Amino acid sequence: MKSRKPAAIAANILKYAVLLIGAFFTLLPFLWMISSSFKTPAEIIKIPPVLVPAELQWQNYVEAWTAAPFGRYLINTIIITVFTTIGVLITSVLSAFAFSRLKFPGKDLVFSLFMATLMIPGEMLIITNFLTITKLHWIDTYQAMIVPWVSNVFYIYLLTQFFLQVPDALYLAAKVDKCSDLKFMLRIMVPMNKSAITTIAILNIIGSWNSFLWPLLVTNSQEMRVLSNGLIRFQTEAGTDYELIMAASCILVVPIILVFLFLRKYVLEGVAFNGVKG
Repeated sequence: MKSRKPAAIAANILKYAVLLIGAFFTLLPFLWMISSSFKTPAEIIKIPPVLVPAELQWQNYVEAWTAAPFGRYLINTIIITVFTTIGVLITSVLSAFAFSRLKFPGKDLVFSLFMATLMIPGEMLIITNFLTITKLHWIDTYQAMIVPWVSNVFYIYLLTQFFLQVPDALYLAAKVDKCSDLKFMLRIMVPMNKSAITTIAILNIIGSWNSFLWPLLVTNSQEMRVLSNGLIRFQTEAGTDYELIMAASCILVVPIILVFLFLRKYVLEGVAFNGVKG
């Protein structure tokens, strides 16, 4: 018993050391971004690198915000993120309920085809979506940035697995009480899987907020660009203003971090409910 105690202590020390090292390297790029956002141009290119700026350059944030119409970009990003997330939640909940509870011909085949689409490279989807948007004359519109992404097969699959864990007895009891499928879905299935639905919402918010390539492809005017596209403004023929890029990047990622910190408990609850945690 005594021989095991030092071994257990050593194992715990090693475990926490590995976790701390992993956390350090995970946070290092983010900490470097924050530090660089307060540096002068000379400190950015200095060798060896300057870890902490001699004086905080708060004007970098002012210059970054005014260098491009970030106010308009912010409004566009919020509109696209909100409506895309609402669309994803609606399609995911309805599809997951259909695959988990309803019986219709070809259900297994349709579900298998849905899963097969996960094997298609994202680049192929961008090409086909762009051709469709062009034929619909949706270039430089909000629907071009929202409609193609209101459905996500992975989220449908994930939510279907959660819905399948709800006992069939609840559904049968509801049908005996003459409860409609829609009422059962909204009053039973959705509340019981609130954590999973919130997790899907958070993941989609992060994806929509950080989207860069697609908004750049389907927009021509500056008025329709999003926050991530604004980073291009700091790359010119004369060079790149790295300190302004870092400041703009902080402006871009801070809202997402706050959203995650505010809703992280729902993500952890969803993981625990799915049997992954512990």
